[in-house]
Amino acid sequence: MKLDMTGDCMPVLVLMAAVLTVTGAVPVARLRGALPDARGCHIAQFKSLSPQELQAFKRAKDALEESLLLKDCKCRSRLFPRTWDLRQLQVRERPVALEAELALTLKVLEATADTDPALGDVLDQPLHTLHHILSQLRACIQPQPTAGPRTRGRLHHWLHRLQEAPKKESPGCLEASVTFNLFRLLTRDLNCVASGDLCV
Repeated sequence: MKLDMTGDCMPVLVLMAAVLTVTGAVPVARLRGALPDARGCHIAQFKSLSPQELQAFKRAKDALEESLLLKDCKCRSRLFPRTWDLRQLQVRERPVALEAELALTLKVLEATADTDPALGDVLDQPLHTLHHILSQLRACIQPQPTAGPRTRGRLHHWLHRLQEAPKKESPGCLEASVTFNLFRLLTRDLNCVASGDLCV
C-alpha cells in the first residue's frame, strides 16, 4: 500500500498531544544502571515480542492502513524518515528518544480509537501492550534536575521534531506516520534499547 505524502489530510480530529515539555530545552534523562536489568528496570524483556503480540499489531496495522486509504491522506513529509535510527544516539540517549516515540504513538492511536469504534476494537490489545512497554521504559529513566545538562545534537533535533509534530501535521498525517513506523518501533527501536550496550 502506498499513500500520497504531498498535501494535507481530512477528516480533522482534535489531538491534545504535548508529548514533551512545551519548551525547546528538554532535560537529559539517564538510564538507571549500566545494564537494562538494573533494579526496577526490566526493559530487556522486550528484546522481542511474542508471536501473539506481533500478530495483534499486524491486524491493527492492516486495519489502520485500510482506514487511511479511505481517508485519502496526502501528507507533505514523513515524521519518521528512513534515516531514523537509534543506533546513531549514545546508549544513554536512546531510551529518551524511544520514550518520546512511544508517547506520540500512543497519543495518536488512542485518538484514532476514540473516533472510530471499529478501529478501537482492533487497537485495544496493541494499546495495552504499548502502555505496558512505556511504563516499563519510564522505570528505567531517571530525569536529571532542571538545572542539569540539556539535550544537544541529534537527540535534541529528534525530540523537537516529535514535540512539534501535533502542531504542524494534520491528525490523518500523524496517523499515517505512526502506522508506517509501528513495526520499526517494535522490532528495531525497542530491541535496540532493550539490548543496551549490545545495540551497535
